[in-house]
Amino acid sequence: MSELPLSLLFLLFFSIPFKVISQDINTERTVLLDLKRQLGNPPSLGHWNSSSSPCDWQEIGCTNNSVTAVILRKIPITVRIPPTICDLKNLIGLDLSFNMIPGEFPATLYNCSKLQYLDISQNLFVGPIPDDIYRLSTLTYLDICANNFSGNIPPSIGRLPELQTLNIHQNQFNGTFPKEIGDLSNLEALRTAYNDFVPMKIPQEFGQLRKLQYLWMLQNNLIGEIPESFNNLSSLMQFDLSRNNLEGPMPSKLLLFKNLTKLYLFHNKLSGEIPKPIEALNLAEVDLSMNNLTGSIPEDFGKLQSLVLLSLFSNQLTGELPTSIGLLPALTDFRVFKNRLTGVLPPEFGLHSKLEGFEVSQNQFSGPLPENLCAAGVLQGVVAHTNNLSGQVPKSLGNCPTLRTFQLQNNKFSGEIPRGLWTTLNLSSLMLSNNSFSGELPSELAWNMSRLEISDNKFSGEIPTAVASWSNLVVFKASNNLFSGKIPKEITNLSRLITVSLDGNDLSGELPSEIISWRSLDTLNVSNNKLSGKIPTAIGSLPDLINLDLSENQLSGEIPLEIGNLKLTFLNLSSNQLVGKIPNQLDNLAYENSFLNNEDLCADAPILKLPDCYSKLDEPKKLSSKYVAMIIALAILVSLVILLMTLFVVRDCRRKKRGHYLATWKLTSFQRLDFTEGNILSNLTDSNLIGSGGSGKVYKIDINSSGKSVAVKKIWNSKKLDHKLEKEFLAEVEILGNIRHSNIVKLLCCISSEDSKLLVYEYMENQSLDRWLHGKKRRSMSGTNSVNRAVLDWPTRLQIAVGAAQGLCYMHHDCPQPIIHRDVKSSNILLDSEFKARIADFGLAKMLSRHATSHTMSAVAGSFGYIAPEYAYTTKVNAKVDVYSFGVVLLELVTGREANSADENTSLVEWAWQRVLEDKPIDEILDPEIKGPSYLDEMIMVYKVGIVCTRASPSTRPSMKEVLHVLSSCGTPGDNGAKNVASDFGVAPLIGTATYLCSYKRSKKESEEDDGIIYSV
Repeated sequence: MSELPLSLLFLLFFSIPFKVISQDINTERTVLLDLKRQLGNPPSLGHWNSSSSPCDWQEIGCTNNSVTAVILRKIPITVRIPPTICDLKNLIGLDLSFNMIPGEFPATLYNCSKLQYLDISQNLFVGPIPDDIYRLSTLTYLDICANNFSGNIPPSIGRLPELQTLNIHQNQFNGTFPKEIGDLSNLEALRTAYNDFVPMKIPQEFGQLRKLQYLWMLQNNLIGEIPESFNNLSSLMQFDLSRNNLEGPMPSKLLLFKNLTKLYLFHNKLSGEIPKPIEALNLAEVDLSMNNLTGSIPEDFGKLQSLVLLSLFSNQLTGELPTSIGLLPALTDFRVFKNRLTGVLPPEFGLHSKLEGFEVSQNQFSGPLPENLCAAGVLQGVVAHTNNLSGQVPKSLGNCPTLRTFQLQNNKFSGEIPRGLWTTLNLSSLMLSNNSFSGELPSELAWNMSRLEISDNKFSGEIPTAVASWSNLVVFKASNNLFSGKIPKEITNLSRLITVSLDGNDLSGELPSEIISWRSLDTLNVSNNKLSGKIPTAIGSLPDLINLDLSENQLSGEIPLEIGNLKLTFLNLSSNQLVGKIPNQLDNLAYENSFLNNEDLCADAPILKLPDCYSKLDEPKKLSSKYVAMIIALAILVSLVILLMTLFVVRDCRRKKRGHYLATWKLTSFQRLDFTEGNILSNLTDSNLIGSGGSGKVYKIDINSSGKSVAVKKIWNSKKLDHKLEKEFLAEVEILGNIRHSNIVKLLCCISSEDSKLLVYEYMENQSLDRWLHGKKRRSMSGTNSVNRAVLDWPTRLQIAVGAAQGLCYMHHDCPQPIIHRDVKSSNILLDSEFKARIADFGLAKMLSRHATSHTMSAVAGSFGYIAPEYAYTTKVNAKVDVYSFGVVLLELVTGREANSADENTSLVEWAWQRVLEDKPIDEILDPEIKGPSYLDEMIMVYKVGIVCTRASPSTRPSMKEVLHVLSSCGTPGDNGAKNVASDFGVAPLIGTATYLCSYKRSKKESEEDDGIIYSV
């Protein structure tokens, strides 16, 4: 017997007196071999045979030559638990964790009369915990975490008198938990975290759990006060009631418990002062952040010699920091930002401990920054912005190689920045805005620098041409300084830039024409300088640009027509010397103040307060010319009248023939259109049909002679839509019509009638991803005229994965009203001419078909092979269903396999997880058509991300923001970002992740998510 869980070994061999009933080992072997057969003869149990003793099998534990424990972790098991397992009369320990066992709670185990240890965590169980669970009366350990159990926790669970550990966290419980848990007098560990119970108070009866050492009720929807009865829980070692809605004071004796090592009460509404930790000298971690605590930080915190983490941010604490806190020998993380603390920061910080994080921002501290913060050489973050700090930056911080972020904005610092700080090895963000710093920009920056913010200071000199080496820079804000000279053309080499703000300086010369390389730029502000020359035409080719400010310069010439094609939310070209006609698209009230103080600008039939371009032309001087003009105008007018009359006659004829067909259609536009509903309706012919489905057909329609096309999705219904459905449909269409993101397919308009609706989208030349991955006749990725290639290469696949992740991340995290797609799959990821991914098909057809026809559909949206397991039994979903589906797409990209046809019996997810649990080498299951040494590490990383995204429990999947972070780092040469972030949410090492997430320990992500400062930009 090997690899038994430590708790089970302890249970079996040290603490459990039991009497072994004589049972022949041959009989037990027969039972086990029959069990193996009923489980489908898993390959990992191939060594179970009739010629060896079960006591020699590594999955079996024996006592007195009789089977007492069965450990079947990671087999994997995909069928229900056979009842014959209880034919093992002496079975006291059963571990079936990390499998894919379906069905409800296994009531067949009631027949295991001696069962004391039961672990069925990390499976696919659903439904409620049965009311008769008390029949397992001998249990001392019960772990059902990371499944999909739902409903209430039954009161009968309090009738398990021997129970010492109860782990029910990370499920889908949405009912109540009973006060009877307080009757479990032997309970030592209670873990209920990550369940969305109905809002309820903690029962006073929980104060009866005198032996309780571990309490984990994070994110359980708790309300009210922490019961005073908790003063009786003197055995507590770890206490976590975080992310609830608790209020009122903390129990007065909570910080007197001598064994308490970890105290987490962050993200509640607790009030009052912090109790003095007089007796809790073993406290190692204290997190009381994001509450309403008042008063000062008790001096007694300086006595906690074991304290590693002190997190008190986002409260209403006042007074000065106790000097003794700077002397603590174990302190690594100190977080008190967003309070009302005053005084000078203790100068001893960093001298006596290995300080890693120092976050004191948004207070009223004054005086200098402590000199020795990086004395131990492990400091990662200094976040001290928005205080009244002054003086110079300590020179010692210029020699701190571990520093990742340095934030001193909104203070009163002065002097020059230590030279070494600009180039510190791991520094990714340097934020110094709104101080009085001086000096010039360095020619070299830290290789990993992505965010440089130095606005509102006294920096001077020219922007160095060596700026081209700042290759990872994403945000560059240097407004309101004293910079002079030209904007070097080398700055256009920074292809990752999203924001450039150089306004309020003394810059001169022309804007670089090579600006076309800023493909990711969304904000460009160079206003209030002395720039001259013309506006570069290339600005109009920046696909993501939404904020453009070139005002208060000396720019001349005409406004490039290409700028009218941008989807700008802010534009300011005022106070320049621009001439000529503004682009027609900009003659819009949204840009009412965009062209002020440019006397020679005009517009055609202006809407804005600009001159009419025709009125600015020189008037003809000869009378005959006027007559000629009048004759020509009159001729044109007569021609138009004749043409209109002809059109009216033709229209009337067509109405008679077509039953007034066009009159029944209504066009709702979401973009500026260069076509009418007539262009669309007249081309809905079979010759333009490119696809069809259960709710309608899809057409490709050419809308002008230049070859521009749109995709039209026609949805039909068997009867007239009711008013409510019409309103719902238009509301959802309007939301999607107003989305502006380069990785979401653009909805141009909706054309509706009584029984049909047309959704008009931009046309994607390379159609859908699934056609390239799984189509029988895949075209060349370079176009139909190129040499045929059967597959997409890996860089293109990675580009598609990143693009699709960007679209989903925007929907989940950045939309004013978050959007869940619910049907993410490779056929709903469209590709443009450059293989840039667009998320498409937001379920509108399904909504219309479900409500408006007699044909019934499943209540579950989505496609087989992509549907998250929790979606199959509940209609209450969140963004994690999209994460699951996107994980399937990632597995398709790296394996080349289809989502629901990996082999005859399993889906792609099941196939992939089975190989993970069997420890199969990953490189053996990657797509052989593209696998190669150049991209092997990237493919393996993306494969692991796909695995993590398809975990059975939604709470253990990462968010799309985290997924995007990893994928975006995969293609960066020499960048370990993907590996670092992957480790944070459990990609590497992969096999250990489930154990980690099912444990009690707070993840690094949870901790960082609370402050969002050191570990995020």
